[in-house]
Amino acid sequence: MRLLLDQGLPRSSAMMLRGAGVDALHAGECGLATVSDKAILEAAREQGRAVVTLDADFHSLLALGGASGPSVIRIRIEGLRAEALADLVRTVLDRCGEDLAKGAVASVTQRQIRVHRLPIGGGRP
Repeated sequence: MRLLLDQGLPRSSAMMLRGAGVDALHAGECGLATVSDKAILEAAREQGRAVVTLDADFHSLLALGGASGPSVIRIRIEGLRAEALADLVRTVLDRCGEDLAKGAVASVTQRQIRVHRLPIGGGRP
């Protein structure tokens, strides 16, 4: 799975993920440090990447637009250091990779990972 880490996440997490064999870029590495959430979603869609973020806006944008992609992993745990974040993202990919590859949103808390397939809001039969 190819990932695009949002600006609010540690840049070094992308390097750690790459070291573990995950194709990961940080928004700051590819000229997306100051763009809107909508522009990050579009870049992820064009590049075939899932977005990893702390921001709830990504799920909302996908739901309002009835979009079937890109997948988004929302981390709902503040203050994670780079290594802990990279480990958590790898855990999410191990547990939910199939759904994320097909188009899904994941919400990750200390206790659970919830996954909903895209589009959100009954767009599927």
